[in-house]
Amino acid sequence: MTQKLLEIKDLYAGVAESGKEIIKGLNLTINAGETHAVMGPNGAGKSTLSYVLTGKPDYVVTGGSMRFAEHDLTALKPEERAALGIFLSMQAPVEIPGVTTQNFLKHAINAQRKYNNLPELDAAEFLKLLRSAAKNFDISSEMLKREINVGFSGGEKKRLEILQLSLLQPKLAILDEADSGLDIDALKIVSQGVNQWHTKENSLLIITHHLDLLRQIKPDFVHIYADGKIIKTGDMALAEELETSGYKNYLDAAK
Repeated sequence: MTQKLLEIKDLYAGVAESGKEIIKGLNLTINAGETHAVMGPNGAGKSTLSYVLTGKPDYVVTGGSMRFAEHDLTALKPEERAALGIFLSMQAPVEIPGVTTQNFLKHAINAQRKYNNLPELDAAEFLKLLRSAAKNFDISSEMLKREINVGFSGGEKKRLEILQLSLLQPKLAILDEADSGLDIDALKIVSQGVNQWHTKENSLLIITHHLDLLRQIKPDFVHIYADGKIIKTGDMALAEELETSGYKNYLDAAK
């Protein structure tokens, strides 16, 4: 039986301060095990979707519904959504001076375990887990001791994001342009990490402009997103077509 993981119905949302509406009647269902890719022109509201799903305070839902694993997302704080298993790999990971990557990851993992009534990992257990995972993404112990993302290259930041994905084991991973700024080797490491994490029990939502990552992760569904909603759904063949012809025909048809 298909397990519905995320269900978005007639969603409207926008910027809290200005009241500007960005998402305009979005409908999307993601079942367990599925990979969905969202593509669209700049300014369409793709990143806004990731922020609304994860509960970024700058954005507000004005209509419709979002349900994740039978929970009403609009009623949950960002940390509660994360603890339930929603993960966001940001387009531009933030720098956090004064906090080491290693300490951040330890607190994140144990906060999630505590929320789910699991015993916290002690220092030895955590270090064993961290070092084993870090090797898979070519992340040195020196990188783990540095402040989060401070002075890191774009590729290093993205590899640390995928390390977090591997350690936290979310039910839904949202990758917002995870391929941005990656060279060939870094892209391979990131895609392999995502594929290793992905199972029939969890789901993936990829927001991207390019096919490089999609060719390695292979989405089940590709959606064209424009003016705050999905205007066309297909498979990988649709993504390949977009690389050649662009969005214009679909945007014109949606008017």
